[in-house]
Amino acid sequence: MAVIHNTTLSPGKLELLAAWLPTRPWYVASGRGPELSKAGGFRLDDPDGEVGLEFMVVTDTSGEKPVSYHVPLSYRGAPLDGADHTLVGTSEHGVLGKRWIYDGAHDPVLVAQLLALLQGRAEAQAQSVSDAPEPSVTSQFTGTGFSTEVASVAVTDGRHGTAVVAETVAGSEPARTLALRVTRVLPPPEEQAAGSEPTRSRGQVTAGWRLPDGGEGRAPFVLVGDAPH
Repeated sequence: MAVIHNTTLSPGKLELLAAWLPTRPWYVASGRGPELSKAGGFRLDDPDGEVGLEFMVVTDTSGEKPVSYHVPLSYRGAPLDGADHTLVGTSEHGVLGKRWIYDGAHDPVLVAQLLALLQGRAEAQAQSVSDAPEPSVTSQFTGTGFSTEVASVAVTDGRHGTAVVAETVAGSEPARTLALRVTRVLPPPEEQAAGSEPTRSRGQVTAGWRLPDGGEGRAPFVLVGDAPH
């Protein structure tokens, strides 16, 4: 299990995200700089204990209406080869030293553990407590099993989210190509109430986050679609 250190991170995650979010095509511009607060999320464990894996939710209150974003992040003790364009920033951890923080949708370790979560082979962990499962996170997948060893990840950011095509390695199970859709802009309460979830999903990971009014939002953070041909 990953150990959560109660220590400093400088610059902090919200500071790094405030500079990074406006560069994303799915960011909802307010005409002002982001005013971010942490609103929830969960973690997954790297089996090798090397990479921190967090699915973070932040809420931006700089515009007329608050907007909540789902931001998967991976934390590494050294740069990830070929991933400079996915770097959110670097920060000094009070215990672990310098950390390279990446957009987790591009990190094969995070994608592999996300695939494991979809198949029930990994368990969501509390965001800020060591060795504590997060039972509010649910996952489901319809279809046959597949390897969670990722050979490659191809990522496309668009206005409506992030598409991830993951190629898995053949072992005792068949190699597969899986298409994931990472929700970036989480739906406001009125859309959640209207039941506007996509219906053509073959699987999904669903989680909650805190709304500015003190309520709770809940929606798919990741959807599994048909693999491209």
